[in-house]
Amino acid sequence: MSSRVVYFNGQFVPESEARVSIFDSALMYGDMAFEMTRTYNRRPFKLREHLDRLYASLRLLEIDCGLSIKEMERITSETLERNLPTESADMDWQLMHDVSRGPLDVYRTAFPDGLRPTVSINCWPLITHMGGFAPKYTSGVHVVIPAQQALPAHLVDAKAKTRSRLHYQMANLQAARMETGRWPVLLDPDGFLAEGPGWNIFLVKNGELLTPEPRNILLGVSRATTIELARELGIPVRETNLGRYEALQADEIFCTATTYALVHATTFEGQTIGNGGPGPIFNRLLEAWKSKVGIDFVAQAGNYAERLPAWEKTQANGSK
Repeated sequence: MSSRVVYFNGQFVPESEARVSIFDSALMYGDMAFEMTRTYNRRPFKLREHLDRLYASLRLLEIDCGLSIKEMERITSETLERNLPTESADMDWQLMHDVSRGPLDVYRTAFPDGLRPTVSINCWPLITHMGGFAPKYTSGVHVVIPAQQALPAHLVDAKAKTRSRLHYQMANLQAARMETGRWPVLLDPDGFLAEGPGWNIFLVKNGELLTPEPRNILLGVSRATTIELARELGIPVRETNLGRYEALQADEIFCTATTYALVHATTFEGQTIGNGGPGPIFNRLLEAWKSKVGIDFVAQAGNYAERLPAWEKTQANGSK
């Protein structure tokens, strides 16, 4: 059994014992804000930016989690420190924050100690995420447009990171029916590119970096980091409306997210982008990312891929 621990409602408990009530608003409504941060060299990358977004989401959802952002930051660091000894010194981690309103008031008699928000922080070894992802750094990804659209901001503001993500799941299912392994990018209600399920999209045309304007998208921390690095490199950046036409005319397309940083697109809607490989702007940004975080995460992912089968076997044997 894993010896990892989870911060759960004021206590550190074994991972296997962290349980959310069936009466929780997260289960009833998807009424939960969350954040996923990763470490590089076992240090959280831009944790404060992720927590700023978490607390902005909580404000929009009108949830008071009972912790200041400084307290949340301190508890997050302690959660990570308690889990580091459970893995080798070269293991990086996913840090997950989940905060809901707690159990619904109508079920209050089931909670004699009173109702309170549900707050959890867990750590997960990135070997599973990055080991499985490793081949994509070489092969790239195949981006498609599914039937499912992004939600317009006047219904649910995409800038809040919540667990109400059925539209993302539908997009994934639709893309999978097209062909296994396709990555769906949703269109906004006006027919422009918005975002993928958990990732942002960038186009390159004539040396300029283009990305959808932030009306109907999650403002990704990795998106912001990529824009920051591009400007440091002297690469012009523009946030603008982008559609199928612009994507098919692009010299390069790539995607950004916290776990893998960035990955190039080989095709868009079945048509090859550039020569099908990573382009020069992408390569410059990839090297800038590696320099900023202090680790070659592409090589790290390859190493994790080799070790993953043995790691999973050890985990399975430990749970018997």
